[in-house]
Amino acid sequence: MKQPNIKVGLLLAEQVKFKLKGDYSGADSLGSDLIEAYVEDNKICIKNKVGKPLQSESFEFVPRGTNSSFLLQDVVIGIDFHWEQKRDLEYKGSLILKPENGKIRVINVIPLEEYLRSVILSEMSSKSSPNLLKAHAVISRSWLVAQVLKSNKLKGQSYETVQQAEGELICWYDREDHEGFDVCADDHCQRYQGISEIINEKADEAINSTYGEFLMYDDEVCDARFSKCCGGVSESFETVWEPVHHPYLTAVADKEDNSDFPNLCDEKEARKWIEGNPEAFCNTSDKEILSQVLPDFDQETKDFYRWKVEYSHQEISDLIKRRSGIDFGNIKKLEAIERGPSGRIIKLNIVGTKKTMIIGKELEIRRTLSESHLYSSAFIVNHHGIVDEIPKKFEIVGSGWGHGSGLCQIGAAVMGEQGYSYVSILQHYFKHSELKKLY
Repeated sequence: MKQPNIKVGLLLAEQVKFKLKGDYSGADSLGSDLIEAYVEDNKICIKNKVGKPLQSESFEFVPRGTNSSFLLQDVVIGIDFHWEQKRDLEYKGSLILKPENGKIRVINVIPLEEYLRSVILSEMSSKSSPNLLKAHAVISRSWLVAQVLKSNKLKGQSYETVQQAEGELICWYDREDHEGFDVCADDHCQRYQGISEIINEKADEAINSTYGEFLMYDDEVCDARFSKCCGGVSESFETVWEPVHHPYLTAVADKEDNSDFPNLCDEKEARKWIEGNPEAFCNTSDKEILSQVLPDFDQETKDFYRWKVEYSHQEISDLIKRRSGIDFGNIKKLEAIERGPSGRIIKLNIVGTKKTMIIGKELEIRRTLSESHLYSSAFIVNHHGIVDEIPKKFEIVGSGWGHGSGLCQIGAAVMGEQGYSYVSILQHYFKHSELKKLY
């Protein structure tokens, strides 16, 4: 296996502004001034302060030297999450501009290992322990190649992510909307924020010391997933995404003895667990450790192991109608129909005065019950002040941050600080997998 080049979707916008720093093929007449790009007659037009605008079906700027980079203005990060913001970001590799439905699709082509130097510190902090960064380098590398291999297998085939029946809508969100590139640059795939203020010696060491290493199962690259905080028990793959069982992505108790945890598929056990404060690696309030794991904008989230959200009946009725596009009337009840082994709700029954419907999986539930996303679908609902079957207040008490499958980033950070090697961290979260060097 040779190190592959990765196509990363950076941005989709009506207008794009960028600067080329260094020597790029196809840019001899553009110079180093700010360049504007827009779509006209389904073609890309680019212009700067001097010279006539250039027009083409697409543009590709390929660096001629290793010191070249490009700056892209107003890149949206944290799309649809509570920390969404715009930043000017700088990238290595090639820059591609092409039209897509009246807008410009911006794609970065970059060698896998160079891509990882950004990803592990876009996802984590530069203060993270070396073993955490090494573990993250391996899983990021494995996940990415697994997605590329999966896409190659699915070429020419339909890939359904929605299961709909009378009174039930079950869907999951993975990579089905990515065409023309391998991964996007945001939380939907992996955070990739280029070289802007994040590349350092620790990232280089993590990449170099694990260069070409992959998590493997049955001679296949593992679809190695990760999230911020599992909440005490990690989730199985098939309850979050497509109904495919991966033996290395099953429920794991996030503590040293990971074989003992309650049956959180059971509603009573799930309630007791979520209302409690069980011991776990990711159950930490250590600011120093959290600052090593979370970038500044993630540190705005103070409560993640256990959290609470409250809505009035009017607020939640309006919210669900707006987010789902379905008029349920006044919401009478939210009840878990099915849970996964981490306590995350797979199917949620929404009971309203006009309509009753079951929705899932976890991300669909999180999107429906929040202006952005609930921290996770591992929650219970307390209905307060019920009058004529309508609660005055809905109290949602939850556990964890993210889908919970695979590596728990905060738990892994604690393990790294406690002296666990990156191999031990990977073995903890990805049972039955093995580490192999493929190039």
